Amino acid sequence: MQVLSVLVRPVVTEKSTLLQEKDKYVFEITPRANKILVKEAIQRAYNVKVMDVNILKTRGKLKRFGRRVVRTPDVRKAIVTLQPGDRIQIFEGA
Repeated sequence: MQVLSVLVRPVVTEKSTLLQEKDKYVFEITPRANKILVKEAIQRAYNVKVMDVNILKTRGKLKRFGRRVVRTPDVRKAIVTLQPGDRIQIFEGA
């Protein structure tokens, strides 16, 4: 698996913006990624020092379209803790 292909997109929500004050950033990752690959990908892509990686899986929600019920896909997310003082510019609007 390519290291940089592990990251799908950054997750920008109200909760993830509050985590930035604690030097934590949230990314959506591929389903087969592990903590080591996520750590390498973040360090290469953003040139920062990663201290810790937590991975969680959120189940897809059920959506209704008339009588038809569809499940949205499951999503894996990684909460990445950076070294104090390091920042990722993509979240700060630059």
